[in-house]
Amino acid sequence: MSHPLNTPLGRFGIVTSEDGPDGCVASIPAGEMVNPLTGTLTIAPLAMLVDHVGGLVNHHRRADGEWTVSSELSFEVRPDAVNVIGQAPDEPVAATSRPFGAKCDVALGLCELTHRGTTLATATVRSFYISVPGHLAEFPDGPTGPLPSGTLSGRMAVRVAESGGAAKALQQLPDPVLNNSLGIVHGGVSAMALELVASAAINAGREEQPLRTASLRVNFIRQFRAGPESRYVGTALRVGRRSGIGEAQAIGPDGHVAIVARLTAYA
Repeated sequence: MSHPLNTPLGRFGIVTSEDGPDGCVASIPAGEMVNPLTGTLTIAPLAMLVDHVGGLVNHHRRADGEWTVSSELSFEVRPDAVNVIGQAPDEPVAATSRPFGAKCDVALGLCELTHRGTTLATATVRSFYISVPGHLAEFPDGPTGPLPSGTLSGRMAVRVAESGGAAKALQQLPDPVLNNSLGIVHGGVSAMALELVASAAINAGREEQPLRTASLRVNFIRQFRAGPESRYVGTALRVGRRSGIGEAQAIGPDGHVAIVARLTAYA
């Protein structure tokens, strides 16, 4: 199933082929996507796919009157994943998810990501169950079909922003297509942006031997809304010759931290 192009999933070309409480399958075109801060190829779209399939299988387990919100997202990815995808950039990355453990106030979805049969990553999404909000937005009907051309930053509506010191930052511009049914920035979009700024921070000055993302853990703290002051800021915690650790924050228009992430990378 192709999603309407005026929805977050459609904006990134996600196609869902299986959708149910026992498992979900979807894919995303991830080849030739470039980090706007570094100009290098990135695996950030994998975070969007993980958020979708992991969150979807959790969402299917809700009871009457319940809704889900993501609280954690994480993935472990082979550091050469960008090279594997680059061997056939026109082929999408596929992901499967299944429920793990008993459902209570929270649920966990397990995911596996592959490209042409090669396993790229394992991932999890943890979701909270809440009462159905009274302000859910309905996505309008829109066109489906081939994903139009465009840069990753254009699809994400982010812009390189000024930052202090060695930090790297992206501004999150308002775009209603990127909002979820709660009217806030889709969690997968934010997870992608946090990967972009954290990896850029630890790769500052490393053009000859870049560090490749190996793990990403995202914690969603509060709702994140786009606006003139909304931004993602990445900083390096430690950078060695062959490995690095970075962190990133999504800071809302009120100046409060809404989402945090920790990233590790290896040469």
